[in-house]
Amino acid sequence: MRLSDPKTIKEVLTKNGFQFKKSLGQNFLINPSVCPKMADNAVANGEEAVIEIGPGIGVLTAELAKRAKNVVCIEIDERLRPVLSETLAEFDNVEVIFGDCMKLDIAAIIEERFKGKKVSVCANLPYYITSPIIMMLLESRLPITSVTVMVQKEAADRICAKVGSRESGAVTVAVNYYCQPEVLFNVSRGSFMPPPNVDSSVIGLNIRPFPPVKLTDEKGFFRFVRSAFGQRRKTLVNSASSDGRFTKDAVRQALQEANLPETVRAEALTMDELANVFSALK
Repeated sequence: MRLSDPKTIKEVLTKNGFQFKKSLGQNFLINPSVCPKMADNAVANGEEAVIEIGPGIGVLTAELAKRAKNVVCIEIDERLRPVLSETLAEFDNVEVIFGDCMKLDIAAIIEERFKGKKVSVCANLPYYITSPIIMMLLESRLPITSVTVMVQKEAADRICAKVGSRESGAVTVAVNYYCQPEVLFNVSRGSFMPPPNVDSSVIGLNIRPFPPVKLTDEKGFFRFVRSAFGQRRKTLVNSASSDGRFTKDAVRQALQEANLPETVRAEALTMDELANVFSALK
């Protein structure tokens, strides 16, 4: 079944009475070159198993099933049950779990289904929930090697920016703490049905064995980072004190201890420098 063919997709969806749901941000891939490249990256390091989040009609799933021994898909839309039963009928190494990945115990799923196999995550996510799912996967410290995910191009540029560059933000710091991100390739809006209003990028997040800096309070550090980047055009003294947790004098003192100028902005600081300032504040 040619799942990248718009005519085939429409026939399958019509046959099963499926209609696109705007609230779920559903845009199905029809560019035949995208999913094979995503699947290649997801099993690039000898991964035997893959968790896919948001299989849609199974275009990416089919490519993953050709490369990995086991694929477990998590799909929130129950209406796709008959569609996926038809499109994935030829694969005996695929299991679809219907539920919200933000509420499911993915660590338990990995333990039960894969039993020690090398596991990666691959996903084509609705853009409105991209960052929450990425952060959930990273913060949960799942036993996975990498995450290959398609995101809005603007989000990809921010996530994969260098910490300490003008393009960096709070999400840049958070993602770089857990993994090494890179933009793999770009995807035009015409690669989807229906086409979204933005272009996309596929990014690879390779999980770090150890964080790049040592923190005694990760939760506190990331709260500090969110405040620091919350008002990007302001100096760190003003932005980091905006939530009332630290005074401006405390931030000034911390910058002095970290040998940084009082006029510095959060976007100019490296991961080490942010950690040093937070350590001085603590």
